[in-house]
Amino acid sequence: MPMDAPHHPQHATYDAVIVGGGHNGLVAAAYLARAGRRVLVLERLPATGGAAVSTRAFAGVDARLSRYSYLVSLLPARITDELGLRFAVRRRRISSYTPRGTTGLLVDAGDAGRTREQFAALTGSDRDFEAWQRFYGMTRRVAEAVFPTLTEPLPSRTALQERIGDPAAWEALFERPLGETVEAAFADDLVRGVVLTDALIGTFTHAHDPSLRQNRCFLYHVIGGGTGDWDVPVGGMGAFTDALADAARTAGAEIVTGAEVTAVASDGARAEVSYEGDGGGHTVGARHVLVNAAPHTLARLLGEPAPGPAPEGAQLKVNMLLSRLPRLRDTAVDPREAFAGTFHIAEGYGQLAAAYEQAAAGVLPSAPPSEIYCHSLTDPSILAPELAARGVHTLTLFGLHAPARLFAADPAGAKEALLAATLAQLDAVLAEPLADCLLTDADGKPCLEAKSPLDLEREVGLPGGHIFHRDLSWPYADDGGDLHGEPDRVTYATGRWGVGTPYENVFLCGAGAARGGGVSGVPGHNAAMAVLEKA
Repeated sequence: MPMDAPHHPQHATYDAVIVGGGHNGLVAAAYLARAGRRVLVLERLPATGGAAVSTRAFAGVDARLSRYSYLVSLLPARITDELGLRFAVRRRRISSYTPRGTTGLLVDAGDAGRTREQFAALTGSDRDFEAWQRFYGMTRRVAEAVFPTLTEPLPSRTALQERIGDPAAWEALFERPLGETVEAAFADDLVRGVVLTDALIGTFTHAHDPSLRQNRCFLYHVIGGGTGDWDVPVGGMGAFTDALADAARTAGAEIVTGAEVTAVASDGARAEVSYEGDGGGHTVGARHVLVNAAPHTLARLLGEPAPGPAPEGAQLKVNMLLSRLPRLRDTAVDPREAFAGTFHIAEGYGQLAAAYEQAAAGVLPSAPPSEIYCHSLTDPSILAPELAARGVHTLTLFGLHAPARLFAADPAGAKEALLAATLAQLDAVLAEPLADCLLTDADGKPCLEAKSPLDLEREVGLPGGHIFHRDLSWPYADDGGDLHGEPDRVTYATGRWGVGTPYENVFLCGAGAARGGGVSGVPGHNAAMAVLEKA
């Protein structure tokens, strides 16, 4: 995306200044500008998009990788419709493939009979398939009830419980550690692991964590769109944020890139935002400030104590380009199907527990769990036609149980060691080394890059590399009106939309707001609604 021209009006006043031009900030900007408000977006990086961008990551190779965030589930259709975005997603027919030795489990979302056969071949009976059908039938009913509330005022706990209307589902997902439900429902270790992985994405925890951090993460991973589907953004993730930036500009929002906000001051009625850009310091006034950054970042900008423990990300992100898809040890499955959905690696239930215990003890997991997907099998448009014709494909690997603390003493060495161990687990289920399939760039280097939590903090400003800005909250307020999360967690007041702070004219509009996390636009929408409701 082209950079915006430098524009630094000294002491100008706006209806809303938005700190951060990631997707949530752009959603808020578009809504407010379309409502006739004078809006300024300040983005630290040279271009908008934040972590939802597409990048040509390898020298001389025309492939636009979704470098950080890469799939879409939580984005409500109402946001794309109301903002008139030219943006589309495609559903993946294959839900997942999980290898075990020379066999594996393929979950075909379009063919229940085939999936039943896969379960029977793996486990020797229909028991876990039938349990799978019941379990995900339950999560779908919860999704149908919960997802529409994400763009409504924050419901109370009681109101959401009544809306779901299923005491057993509420107990399983909102009250008891997820591990209890998984163990009661499923017998096979691998099947249990496939279910549990959705509770661990970007969240360093375990199946029986009494804080229910795992339940909150799981909930957000199964409610998207009211179906739980995780879809591929056509054109890559940057296509979404480019469309948002265009919508915001068209509506009249000003966007300044290369502008790092250094302070926010507010008396509750008026605010000032200070930033560095174009070789100097600048200050603008605002009736409202919307912060598309983590709560810890907002506290620093306000000059206030941090709201609770420092966030800690827990993932290894690896982007790759392959000259061809690798062959599998499981010859019964076509690699084009295995890699089309989520390809689980070392994610059996026992393996996940062992990796967590090692990482919690400060040791790199010996068998790091991870999962892979191939964007180009569903959407080859991110590849130049010449690359697609040659059979080139993308692979994106997301490693679990890799907390930032493991990289603190030796960032480069720890990342290299964890990457090697992770790829070794992948090689163990392939019929040929992955290295033999990697494309090389114009400099003759393998097309592979890895990002640790420390890299994400440095490159896109995520404190501790936490992809959700902090641990996810429940999508409700407790019956007293406060955000319900961990008992020891300090939070800002949420207000009617779940985006409030102690200042009446300062709002969170990023993933750290209530109902934040993922590429959703929900916090941006809700912060804009909170502003418009006040005006």
